[in-house]
Amino acid sequence: MTLVNAAATTDRVRLALSSSGHHRRGRAFKYALLASLLISLAVLVILVGQVLATGWPVFVDRGPGFLSAGLSGNPETAGVWQALKGTFWIGVIVIVVAFPNGVAAAIYLEEYAKDTRLNRFINVNIRNLAGVPSIVYGILGFTIFVEAMGGLTGGISVIAGGVTLAVLVLPIVIITSMEALRAVPNSIREAGYGVGATRWEVIRSHVLPYAAPGLLTGTVLSLARALGEAAPLILVGAKTGFFSLPGSASFVEELTGPFTALPITIYDWSRKPGEGWQELAAAAIIVILVVTLTANTVAILLRNRYDKKRSA
Repeated sequence: MTLVNAAATTDRVRLALSSSGHHRRGRAFKYALLASLLISLAVLVILVGQVLATGWPVFVDRGPGFLSAGLSGNPETAGVWQALKGTFWIGVIVIVVAFPNGVAAAIYLEEYAKDTRLNRFINVNIRNLAGVPSIVYGILGFTIFVEAMGGLTGGISVIAGGVTLAVLVLPIVIITSMEALRAVPNSIREAGYGVGATRWEVIRSHVLPYAAPGLLTGTVLSLARALGEAAPLILVGAKTGFFSLPGSASFVEELTGPFTALPITIYDWSRKPGEGWQELAAAAIIVILVVTLTANTVAILLRNRYDKKRSA
């Protein structure tokens, strides 16, 4: 009797899957997804094309001089060197502060922490922090890293801006790293334990190499978001106009002195009247796109390398 019912159930499922109505709904859903993809790509192509058409003449006319020139009140001589340098140091601070701490927190929460009420509470709050508006992190950065810790960060400085953005992307790094670690099959861990390896040896030699592609993808996406944020930097005091440091400024003076970044410069130039400033803003957007794509390219190369090692 059970075999008869199972056969009847199988026939009904096969009939439902092969019905014309099911196929029509499936095709409609596939075409809807395809249309969404094409619309998104079309919007992206239009935006990038418009930026290239507006900003490319700046590179044609001025060449590398646009990259090496500093801020100026004259659109014919203004450049992105100070903003590019500030963005570089912010990226370095984010990498040094957010990535090791985020990956370490993810390893603890995913590999060591038990499923207790406290740990579930921590996980929920980390996911909530990932959705907090960036302007809130800017207020936090001004209150803590500029005002309360000004003696260590130099007050309004690239250190304060970099640490603020590191705190902003830290929840994202933790979440993406946890997902990458969770995707590692348990059989890999069990094989390590089976040959007598300790938990740390299993994590270091087996889990982390397997999860490396996902870890790299998550961290680079977090870095791209940090490099494109403007609101937190405005609140921590990034300069929107002309400023200069002494030519003999030391490394520490550069990190603790006034600073700007590419998003701030783009914001400043885009609101100034005149076609020359709009072209400069578009050219600066091209520069930040190149920086972001370069970081993504490095992550893709490293991810492919780990994929090859994992499949070998």
